[in-house]
Amino acid sequence: MPPFLLRSLRRLPNLLSRFASPRVTPAMSLSTETPTRPVSPDQTRIGWIGTGVMGLAMASHLLSAGYSLTVFSRTASKTQPLLDRGATSAASPRAVAAASDVVFLMVGYPSDVRAVTLDPTSGVLSGLSPGSVVVDMTTSDPSLAAEIATSAEAVGCSSVDAPVSGGDRGARNAALSIFAGGNETVINNLSPLFKCMGTVRYMGGPGLGQRAKLGNQIVIASTMVGLVEGMVYAHKSGLDVAKWLEAISTGAAGSKSLELYGKRMLDRDMAAGFYVHHFVKDLGICLSECQRMGLALPGLALAHQLYVSLLAHGEGGLGTQALILAGSERWVLALYIGISMPFLINLSRK
Repeated sequence: MPPFLLRSLRRLPNLLSRFASPRVTPAMSLSTETPTRPVSPDQTRIGWIGTGVMGLAMASHLLSAGYSLTVFSRTASKTQPLLDRGATSAASPRAVAAASDVVFLMVGYPSDVRAVTLDPTSGVLSGLSPGSVVVDMTTSDPSLAAEIATSAEAVGCSSVDAPVSGGDRGARNAALSIFAGGNETVINNLSPLFKCMGTVRYMGGPGLGQRAKLGNQIVIASTMVGLVEGMVYAHKSGLDVAKWLEAISTGAAGSKSLELYGKRMLDRDMAAGFYVHHFVKDLGICLSECQRMGLALPGLALAHQLYVSLLAHGEGGLGTQALILAGSERWVLALYIGISMPFLINLSRK
């Protein structure tokens, strides 16, 4: 064999090894490896921030599953039901984080998420230990979710955006649909916690959980408009609306919105399972996303306008089923002469 060919064959294993086994530096290891801790009631300390209509029920399920819970709410009295069952109160989001391995957020607005998570002195990330996880279940801005994920990684932690759908009934019955964005390994590791609240589905990287939820809200917005219009038509055409709702519920027009809100509308029950002002916030984020993408969604725009009208009359504290009031002649009249919504609700009961 010619000497030059022999030399080449001897060097071949070294050449191949450069391609088959790339050198990994410590810095690369930090960015690709995701340390996870086993999740169980006897090993995992849970923090919960935000105990409103949804958050209180969701946190309660974790207590029922045997997890220790440290809680914080801006309105301290809202945590009392959890404290009565053995949860511990904390003075700030940072204090919650310092006592927890996994911290859940269920707050109101993106500005609340930013303050609770990223504030350098009182925020969750300033108190979390390396390897811990923050899970934001608020419906929020996808770009903020990505920002939080980057900030969490910088301090050796993980962040998951996991907004939910299913309303107050879904929260009470642990039947929520959970849209999760972030590191898939981290999300899978948290599955015992998510199972306490509903069904989790992995949507992709940071921010995609939020985008999945926004798509969900776009569907609900137009569905609610359709439900209201159908009920107004049924009433005006002389149908028994209760019987009509029952009849359509088993056909193609059946929907979760009909199931959750149809009877409430009939009963003039406007108590919030999901607040008008939070839905206006969600639809506003949807519209901003659409503007960024160059999308025009007229159904979304119409629903947003109708809900903003409710908000403008000071009724942000009603439930989203209050849209039925926007479908009545009384509501159209109110838009012009400024009748308050409480008056309309009382008038509708007569």
